[in-house]
Amino acid sequence: MTAPDCLFCKIIQGQIPCIRIFEDDATLVFMDIMPQSDGHMLVVPKQHGANIWDIDQPSAMAIMTVGQRLSLVAKNALQAAGVSLMQLNGAAAGQTVFHVHLHIIPRWAGSDLRMHAREQADRIKLVAIAEKIKAGL
Repeated sequence: MTAPDCLFCKIIQGQIPCIRIFEDDATLVFMDIMPQSDGHMLVVPKQHGANIWDIDQPSAMAIMTVGQRLSLVAKNALQAAGVSLMQLNGAAAGQTVFHVHLHIIPRWAGSDLRMHAREQADRIKLVAIAEKIKAGL
């Protein structure tokens, strides 16, 4: 099930381009174009739901399972000290795209996060980082 006006549904359907990292029957992982750190990825379920309470349990489990796997791949590939996993529900929580998604944000000691959804990254840099992550799959 998709929503015709949803940005992430359009990305899932290939109507809007993205830098794809991983895809299976239930999820799509792609680079966040406004990353809070290098390697910031989004895990989205293919089932549309505005927030975590709007998707079925298998879809919720799928984004966490894929998030667990891809966070370790990113940590190793980018030599990150840690990884933040964030899932925001509602505008008051900071959600800006209303299709449930899990943020995978690699972290390094002493490195602050950039502001959420504020500045678009250089595509060439995003592709280079994506290739490092994909090589670790």
